[in-house]
Amino acid sequence: MSDALDAARDVVTGLVGDQAEEWDRTGELPRETLRKLSAGGWLCPLVPAEDGGLGWSSAQDGEFTAHVGSLCSSLRSIMTSQGMAAWTITRLGDARQRTALLGRLTGGELAAVAFSEPQAGSDLSAIDTRIVRDGDTVVVDGRKTWTTGAAYADFVVVFGLLDDGGAGAVVVPTDAPGVTVERIAAPLGCRAAGHADVRLTGVRLPVENLLGGGGQFLPLLVTTALAYGRMSVAWGCVGILRACLAAAGSHARTREQFGQPLGSHQLVAGHLADLLVAEQAASRACEYASRCWDDSSPDQVVATVLAKHTSATNAAHGAALAVQVLASAGTRDGHVVARAYRDAKCMEIIEGSNEMSRLLLADHVLSGAREGGR
Repeated sequence: MSDALDAARDVVTGLVGDQAEEWDRTGELPRETLRKLSAGGWLCPLVPAEDGGLGWSSAQDGEFTAHVGSLCSSLRSIMTSQGMAAWTITRLGDARQRTALLGRLTGGELAAVAFSEPQAGSDLSAIDTRIVRDGDTVVVDGRKTWTTGAAYADFVVVFGLLDDGGAGAVVVPTDAPGVTVERIAAPLGCRAAGHADVRLTGVRLPVENLLGGGGQFLPLLVTTALAYGRMSVAWGCVGILRACLAAAGSHARTREQFGQPLGSHQLVAGHLADLLVAEQAASRACEYASRCWDDSSPDQVVATVLAKHTSATNAAHGAALAVQVLASAGTRDGHVVARAYRDAKCMEIIEGSNEMSRLLLADHVLSGAREGGR
């Protein structure tokens, strides 16, 4: 499997080349690149082999995600969206839906997942999108905001409330009547990730598009998709840190100030040491979380939240250190550390903000305290 991982790294490195800076400036990823990665199964490597995927472990998927994240966080964001869609379909879809939809996601098509709404961000219990059954169809009405990858997607997995009081996830083709995709202009980070608002006005679809027939518990639906998203973002942040470490280290070795290499000045050396600590801490947290996934450990949930929080926090801090080391060279729009600085800030917000992560971790501690009678 290491050979397959190395081959995948080579493919994506060749496809990205030196274009990440231009993609960031223009806010656009080449669709042919995305479709090629989809067709190779590389946008959602966890999809089982029997469903047309690569069948990778979480650890393998994570290392690949980190590599992509080190090259281009916008491209990594598309991986996260595709992976979340595939994970949701795998967990919620019936056999027919899994066969049909996962084959599309590993066959050249692109997907996004729509959670957030104008009044439903961290509090996803406030979701107001409605999915109403009408005979052998469902009708979807609502508005989703900041849907990563929606500008490129062939279909979007939309989360909403059913007319019977339950919840569900419905597969909505972006070219269906009543669907409007409105791209968000000039986002702070991951500028080329195709962030968009999605309006759904009387969108009528076959009832077969409702994953698993619907009727699930809303928190379960949200947790299912967010679990994968948090892992993907966490590993992507490891990639951000590795890119920053490489750029800052190279600059500190080759740039001279006061007749000495920049890295020989103790304050700069301290920044490099802190950056290495940030990368190593994030890497170890992600490696542990992936082991929990692969071993189906009962610690999987808290390990995932911990990895996401640790990696995102360290990526934001580490990117700031890298900009400081490179100084004016690192503030040029499109430079790898300038992109990292903006992208990492977004990672502290998406798939569970730092504040939400801390609350979840605190709940874990309090739960353990109660069980121990303390």
